[in-house]
Amino acid sequence: QLQLVESGGGLVQPGGSLRLSCAMSSVTLDYYAIGWFRQAPGKEREGVSCISVGGGYTKYADSVKGRFTISRDNGKNTVYLQMNSLSPEDTGVYYCAAERMELAYVCYDKARRYDYWGQGTQVTVSS
Repeated sequence: QLQLVESGGGLVQPGGSLRLSCAMSSVTLDYYAIGWFRQAPGKEREGVSCISVGGGYTKYADSVKGRFTISRDNGKNTVYLQMNSLSPEDTGVYYCAAERMELAYVCYDKARRYDYWGQGTQVTVSS
């Protein structure tokens, strides 16, 4: 059974950085595109970033472009989300999700496409 486990969340001051990790277990990461999503209190879940199977294609929400970087290490079965210049608007629960993908250079930021989800990790940006 494929499982995703997020880690790396926490409390950080505005302008600070965090690196989230998404570890996949039981199956190899090689055939899955990975998306990061977040949900703030009272708001809908939104796509933050995604990365294709081979890592050659990435996508970012406009609100995080230039601040967040997604990457993957298939050897460690882990995907990362480096978040810099954090602001209170980045506060929320961050989820990673996996979609088995035949195409190597595509990923999607639509939650409905993803079949597997982690439990989420809380990110709070506050002074």
